[in-house]
Amino acid sequence: MNLIANFAVPSSRRAIFDLPVCDLGWDDALVFVNELLTIPAGQTSVSFVNAHKMLMALRDREYRAVLSQDLLLPDGAGLDLASKVAHGSPFPASLKAADFVPALLTFMEPPRRIGLIGGPREAVNKTAAKFRRHAPWHDVVVVSEGFSEKEVSSVVVEDLDRQKFDILIVGTSSPSREKWLRKNIRADHARLVLNVGDLFEVTAGAFAREPKVVRMARLKPLRHGFGSAAFLYYVLRHRATRRKRILKRPY
Repeated sequence: MNLIANFAVPSSRRAIFDLPVCDLGWDDALVFVNELLTIPAGQTSVSFVNAHKMLMALRDREYRAVLSQDLLLPDGAGLDLASKVAHGSPFPASLKAADFVPALLTFMEPPRRIGLIGGPREAVNKTAAKFRRHAPWHDVVVVSEGFSEKEVSSVVVEDLDRQKFDILIVGTSSPSREKWLRKNIRADHARLVLNVGDLFEVTAGAFAREPKVVRMARLKPLRHGFGSAAFLYYVLRHRATRRKRILKRPY
Protein backbone atom coordinates (compact mmCIF):
# COMPACT_ATOMS: atom_id res chain seq x y z
CA MET A 1 0.00 0.00 0.00
CA ASN A 2 1.16 3.51 -0.79
CA LEU A 3 0.37 5.14 2.52
CA ILE A 4 -0.11 8.86 2.91
CA ALA A 5 -1.76 9.41 6.27
CA ASN A 6 1.33 8.59 8.32
CA PHE A 7 3.00 11.73 7.00
CA ALA A 8 -0.04 13.99 7.17
CA VAL A 9 -0.69 14.51 10.88
CA PRO A 10 2.58 13.92 12.78
CA SER A 11 1.61 16.48 15.42
CA SER A 12 -1.72 14.82 16.21
CA ARG A 13 -0.53 11.48 17.54
CA ARG A 14 0.19 9.85 20.86
CA ALA A 15 2.58 6.93 21.13
CA ILE A 16 1.00 3.83 22.68
CA PHE A 17 3.46 0.95 22.91
CA ASP A 18 5.56 3.06 20.49
CA LEU A 19 2.79 2.96 17.87
CA PRO A 20 1.41 6.40 16.85
CA VAL A 21 -2.32 6.66 17.59
CA CYS A 22 -4.27 9.73 16.40
CA ASP A 23 -5.53 12.00 19.15
CA LEU A 24 -8.13 13.81 17.07
CA GLY A 25 -11.59 14.64 18.38
CA TRP A 26 -14.72 13.49 16.55
CA ASP A 27 -15.10 16.50 14.26
CA ASP A 28 -11.42 16.70 13.34
CA ALA A 29 -11.23 12.95 12.71
CA LEU A 30 -14.22 13.05 10.35
CA VAL A 31 -12.79 16.03 8.46
CA PHE A 32 -9.35 14.45 8.22
CA VAL A 33 -10.47 11.00 7.03
CA ASN A 34 -12.82 12.61 4.53
CA GLU A 35 -9.98 14.78 3.21
CA LEU A 36 -7.88 11.67 2.56
CA LEU A 37 -10.28 10.87 -0.29
CA THR A 38 -9.35 14.09 -2.05
CA ILE A 39 -5.70 13.06 -2.40
CA PRO A 40 -5.36 12.12 -6.09
CA ALA A 41 -2.82 9.32 -5.64
CA GLY A 42 -1.88 6.62 -3.17
CA GLN A 43 -3.86 4.86 -0.50
CA THR A 44 -4.41 5.17 3.24
CA SER A 45 -5.33 2.27 5.49
CA VAL A 46 -7.15 3.11 8.74
CA SER A 47 -7.34 0.74 11.70
CA PHE A 48 -9.46 1.17 14.81
CA VAL A 49 -7.25 -0.12 17.64
CA ASN A 50 -8.36 -1.32 21.06
CA ALA A 51 -6.53 -2.93 23.97
CA HIS A 52 -6.81 -6.40 22.43
CA LYS A 53 -5.24 -5.30 19.14
CA MET A 54 -2.42 -3.52 20.94
CA LEU A 55 -1.64 -6.64 22.95
CA MET A 56 -1.57 -8.70 19.75
CA ALA A 57 0.83 -6.16 18.24
CA LEU A 58 3.19 -6.68 21.18
CA ARG A 59 3.20 -10.44 20.61
CA ASP A 60 3.22 -10.55 16.80
CA ARG A 61 6.01 -8.64 15.07
CA GLU A 62 4.48 -8.95 11.61
CA TYR A 63 1.14 -7.65 12.83
CA ARG A 64 2.89 -4.75 14.56
CA ALA A 65 4.58 -3.87 11.26
CA VAL A 66 1.15 -3.82 9.60
CA LEU A 67 -0.30 -1.47 12.21
CA SER A 68 2.76 0.78 12.06
CA GLN A 69 1.86 1.62 8.45
CA ASP A 70 -1.80 2.38 9.21
CA LEU A 71 -3.52 5.48 10.44
CA LEU A 72 -4.56 4.32 13.92
CA LEU A 73 -7.74 5.59 15.61
CA PRO A 74 -8.33 4.86 19.34
CA ASP A 75 -11.22 2.59 20.27
CA GLY A 76 -12.25 2.01 23.85
CA ALA A 77 -11.34 2.36 27.51
CA GLY A 78 -8.08 0.44 27.16
CA LEU A 79 -6.55 3.08 24.91
CA ASP A 80 -7.73 5.81 27.27
CA LEU A 81 -6.03 4.00 30.15
CA ALA A 82 -2.78 3.66 28.20
CA SER A 83 -2.94 7.34 27.22
CA LYS A 84 -3.50 8.42 30.83
CA VAL A 85 -0.47 6.42 31.97
CA ALA A 86 1.81 7.50 29.11
CA HIS A 87 0.60 11.05 28.45
CA GLY A 88 -1.43 12.15 31.46
CA SER A 89 -4.86 12.32 29.84
CA PRO A 90 -7.29 10.15 27.84
CA PHE A 91 -7.74 10.52 24.10
CA PRO A 92 -10.07 13.36 23.04
CA ALA A 93 -12.53 10.80 21.65
CA SER A 94 -13.10 7.06 21.48
CA LEU A 95 -13.56 6.50 17.77
CA LYS A 96 -15.34 3.17 17.61
CA ALA A 97 -15.76 1.84 14.10
CA ALA A 98 -19.45 1.03 14.63
CA ASP A 99 -20.10 4.71 15.44
CA PHE A 100 -17.46 6.38 13.29
CA VAL A 101 -18.16 4.68 9.95
CA PRO A 102 -21.90 5.57 9.80
CA ALA A 103 -20.99 9.12 10.85
CA LEU A 104 -18.38 9.25 8.08
CA LEU A 105 -20.91 8.06 5.49
CA THR A 106 -23.22 10.90 6.52
CA PHE A 107 -20.38 13.43 6.60
CA MET A 108 -19.24 12.62 3.05
CA GLU A 109 -21.44 14.72 0.78
CA PRO A 110 -20.11 13.64 -2.65
CA PRO A 111 -21.39 10.18 -3.68
CA ARG A 112 -18.76 7.51 -3.09
CA ARG A 113 -18.42 3.94 -4.29
CA ILE A 114 -17.93 1.73 -1.24
CA GLY A 115 -17.03 -1.97 -1.13
CA LEU A 116 -17.63 -4.27 1.85
CA ILE A 117 -15.39 -7.28 2.45
CA GLY A 118 -15.58 -9.88 5.19
CA GLY A 119 -17.80 -10.83 8.07
CA PRO A 120 -20.50 -13.52 8.17
CA ARG A 121 -22.70 -13.52 5.09
CA GLU A 122 -25.88 -12.42 6.86
CA ALA A 123 -24.06 -9.71 8.81
CA VAL A 124 -22.32 -8.10 5.83
CA ASN A 125 -25.52 -8.13 3.75
CA LYS A 126 -27.53 -6.58 6.60
CA THR A 127 -24.82 -3.96 7.05
CA ALA A 128 -24.88 -3.08 3.35
CA ALA A 129 -28.66 -2.67 3.48
CA LYS A 130 -28.43 -0.43 6.56
CA PHE A 131 -25.70 1.71 5.00
CA ARG A 132 -27.80 2.15 1.83
CA ARG A 133 -30.74 3.37 3.92
CA HIS A 134 -28.51 5.50 6.12
CA ALA A 135 -26.70 7.31 3.26
CA PRO A 136 -28.54 6.47 0.01
CA TRP A 137 -26.39 8.76 -2.15
CA HIS A 138 -23.46 6.33 -1.82
CA ASP A 139 -23.09 3.16 -3.91
CA VAL A 140 -22.55 0.33 -1.40
CA VAL A 141 -21.43 -3.01 -2.89
CA VAL A 142 -20.81 -6.34 -1.13
CA VAL A 143 -17.55 -7.64 -2.58
CA SER A 144 -17.17 -10.74 -0.43
CA GLU A 145 -19.17 -12.62 2.19
CA GLY A 146 -17.72 -14.92 4.81
CA PHE A 147 -14.19 -13.75 4.16
CA SER A 148 -11.47 -16.40 4.29
CA GLU A 149 -8.03 -15.36 3.11
CA LYS A 150 -7.12 -18.93 2.12
CA GLU A 151 -10.30 -19.80 0.26
CA VAL A 152 -11.32 -16.63 -1.53
CA SER A 153 -8.30 -14.34 -1.70
CA SER A 154 -7.80 -14.77 -5.44
CA VAL A 155 -11.54 -14.37 -6.10
CA VAL A 156 -11.69 -11.19 -4.01
CA VAL A 157 -8.65 -9.68 -5.71
CA GLU A 158 -10.04 -10.50 -9.15
CA ASP A 159 -13.31 -8.83 -8.19
CA LEU A 160 -11.47 -5.76 -6.90
CA ASP A 161 -9.49 -5.62 -10.14
CA ARG A 162 -12.76 -5.30 -12.05
CA GLN A 163 -14.40 -2.76 -9.76
CA LYS A 164 -13.25 0.71 -8.85
CA PHE A 165 -13.97 1.82 -5.29
CA ASP A 166 -13.30 4.97 -3.37
CA ILE A 167 -13.48 3.14 -0.03
CA LEU A 168 -13.12 -0.46 1.09
CA ILE A 169 -14.62 -1.37 4.47
CA VAL A 170 -13.11 -4.63 5.64
CA GLY A 171 -14.25 -6.81 8.55
CA THR A 172 -10.86 -7.64 10.05
CA SER A 173 -11.32 -9.65 13.24
CA SER A 174 -7.90 -11.28 13.23
CA PRO A 175 -4.28 -10.31 12.51
CA SER A 176 -4.16 -12.77 9.60
CA ARG A 177 -6.82 -10.80 7.74
CA GLU A 178 -4.99 -7.53 8.21
CA LYS A 179 -1.78 -9.16 6.99
CA TRP A 180 -3.74 -10.40 3.98
CA LEU A 181 -4.88 -6.84 3.28
CA ARG A 182 -1.32 -5.56 3.34
CA LYS A 183 -0.27 -8.14 0.76
CA ASN A 184 -3.28 -8.01 -1.57
CA ILE A 185 -5.19 -4.71 -1.51
CA ARG A 186 -3.59 -2.24 -3.90
CA ALA A 187 -3.91 1.52 -4.29
CA ASP A 188 -5.85 1.11 -7.51
CA HIS A 189 -8.49 -0.95 -5.65
CA ALA A 190 -9.44 1.95 -3.35
CA ARG A 191 -7.88 5.12 -2.01
CA LEU A 192 -9.13 4.51 1.52
CA VAL A 193 -9.29 1.18 3.38
CA LEU A 194 -11.10 0.99 6.72
CA ASN A 195 -10.22 -2.03 8.88
CA VAL A 196 -13.28 -2.20 11.10
CA GLY A 197 -13.04 -5.35 13.22
CA ASP A 198 -16.47 -6.74 14.07
CA LEU A 199 -18.42 -3.73 12.74
CA PHE A 200 -20.56 -5.88 10.42
CA GLU A 201 -21.68 -8.13 13.26
CA VAL A 202 -22.37 -5.14 15.52
CA THR A 203 -24.29 -3.24 12.83
CA ALA A 204 -26.34 -6.34 12.00
CA GLY A 205 -27.28 -6.76 15.67
CA ALA A 206 -25.37 -9.98 16.27
CA PHE A 207 -23.60 -8.40 19.27
CA ALA A 208 -25.33 -6.44 22.00
CA ARG A 209 -24.08 -2.88 22.48
CA GLU A 210 -24.08 -0.52 25.42
CA PRO A 211 -26.50 2.45 25.20
CA LYS A 212 -25.15 5.31 23.09
CA VAL A 213 -24.90 7.65 26.06
CA VAL A 214 -22.62 5.12 27.79
CA ARG A 215 -20.44 4.71 24.69
CA MET A 216 -20.10 8.44 24.06
CA ALA A 217 -19.32 9.12 27.72
CA ARG A 218 -16.72 6.33 27.59
CA LEU A 219 -18.04 4.62 30.69
CA LYS A 220 -17.55 1.15 29.22
CA PRO A 221 -15.12 -0.89 31.31
CA LEU A 222 -12.37 -3.05 29.89
CA ARG A 223 -13.71 -6.47 28.93
CA HIS A 224 -12.36 -9.81 30.10
CA GLY A 225 -10.62 -9.64 33.47
CA PHE A 226 -7.48 -11.54 32.48
CA GLY A 227 -7.01 -9.55 29.28
CA SER A 228 -7.54 -6.27 31.15
CA ALA A 229 -4.97 -7.20 33.77
CA ALA A 230 -2.48 -8.20 31.07
CA PHE A 231 -3.00 -4.94 29.21
CA LEU A 232 -2.52 -2.86 32.37
CA TYR A 233 0.66 -4.83 33.16
CA TYR A 234 2.14 -4.10 29.74
CA VAL A 235 1.13 -0.44 29.89
CA LEU A 236 2.93 0.00 33.21
CA ARG A 237 5.94 -2.04 32.10
CA HIS A 238 6.21 -0.07 28.88
CA ARG A 239 6.22 3.19 30.84
CA ALA A 240 8.86 1.87 33.26
CA THR A 241 11.21 0.81 30.45
CA ARG A 242 10.70 3.89 28.25
CA ARG A 243 14.00 5.55 29.20
CA LYS A 244 15.96 2.35 28.55
CA ARG A 245 14.39 1.93 25.09
CA ILE A 246 15.14 5.54 24.15
CA LEU A 247 18.79 5.22 25.18
CA LYS A 248 19.15 2.07 23.06
CA ARG A 249 17.84 3.72 19.88
CA PRO A 250 20.50 4.36 17.22
CA TYR A 251 21.04 7.96 16.14
